[in-house]
Amino acid sequence: MKKFIETISNIWKIDELRQRIILTLGLLLVYRFGAQVVLPGIDTAQLAQLSSNTESGILGILNAFTGGAFANASVFALGIMPYISASIVVQLMGIAIPYLQKLQKEGESGRKTINQITRWLTIGICIVQAPAYLYGLGALGVPDSAFVLGKGLDFIVPAVIILVTGCVFAMWLGEKITDKGIGNGISLLIMVGIIATMPQAFAQEFVSRTTNNTGGIMFMLIEVIVWFLVILASVYLTMAVRQIPVQYARRTASGGYEKNVMGARQYIPLKLNASGVMPIIFAQAIMFAPSLIGRTFNDTAAGQWMEVQFADIFGLAYNILFAVLIIIFTYFYTAITVPTNKMADDLKRSGGFIPGIRPGKETGNYLDKIMSLITLPGSIFLALLAVLPAVVVKLMDVQAGWALFYGGTSLLIMVGVAIDTVQQVNSYLLNRHYDGLMKTGKNRKVA
Repeated sequence: MKKFIETISNIWKIDELRQRIILTLGLLLVYRFGAQVVLPGIDTAQLAQLSSNTESGILGILNAFTGGAFANASVFALGIMPYISASIVVQLMGIAIPYLQKLQKEGESGRKTINQITRWLTIGICIVQAPAYLYGLGALGVPDSAFVLGKGLDFIVPAVIILVTGCVFAMWLGEKITDKGIGNGISLLIMVGIIATMPQAFAQEFVSRTTNNTGGIMFMLIEVIVWFLVILASVYLTMAVRQIPVQYARRTASGGYEKNVMGARQYIPLKLNASGVMPIIFAQAIMFAPSLIGRTFNDTAAGQWMEVQFADIFGLAYNILFAVLIIIFTYFYTAITVPTNKMADDLKRSGGFIPGIRPGKETGNYLDKIMSLITLPGSIFLALLAVLPAVVVKLMDVQAGWALFYGGTSLLIMVGVAIDTVQQVNSYLLNRHYDGLMKTGKNRKVA
């Protein structure tokens, strides 16, 4: 404990890092405050049914990503998800559209143009989603009497403008945190939203265990231990890499390279889960379709079966299809985000090679083969982690809200963002000759 306090003290000794942390916390507080501000024209006293209908299922996941703003009919009800959707669309379009491919190769200027395209696409997505959200409130249990001004244009138009503005403002907050704060701003906004719903979910689970004679405090303790073990497994999944040894030819005094293996030996780290949480996000987006198809053809036996089976996110059919889609999308997303051929070309230009592998095309094929091999266990592990909430619901009778924190997108986002933020803090400490967060924190003497 003493070492931890000493490390925190060292963090606050670095002026730039302290200012970045304070700014980050301040902007996150603004985002959380906005999540509690209800849209003008809606009676807050009549939103109880909306909250109960968004506690579980797919809507529960969406509500968790917005930090409860979705269930509050807040000005941030759309959250930051339209920006995430726009980023995914632009990234996927970059595979097929030559203009975007050209921008990706132009460095900083190209990145700024792509960011601007993403922002405009975000606004377009918000303009579509905002009216759908407002008109969908009635189906989610909000009575017509809750709309003080009615559902006419005098309410819809201003509300759409506010929802779009709220999303754009949240996007601006995320970008400011990335530029001026610490960590990835967009990811931090999502993580804070997820964490905001955790105390309520934990309290409901605790009350259920202690008052309904379903295991008591001892079983609750077992649940917490299992949860920590799942977090540990998620950390290993996020940080696991396969190191590919690389040999660099030794540079001679004349500027050339000696053709021997006496140069520096390094490694190419290939991540076990190079796609992060994106396969789960893609799969969850598609999992809306089976239930919708079943609802469309509910006059048939097959349609009724699909509507029932795929409406339950903890059901067997839902999770089997969910796991298969995650494995497929893991391979797909890894293939488009890990440019093995470009890595081989860059390695060749820098005078490096993998021992026993010819530089160039053979190196690219070798790296691609290794990525395919390590992606299989990574995708299976990711799929198991994604369906784990359903497993704990069925086997341990865990409350649906608390079960969502046992795996899936929520847990992986929290773990990934926490690791990324800690690594950034570590870099500041190490640059100022302090040990990192996971070490002692004492000042290291340098000559």
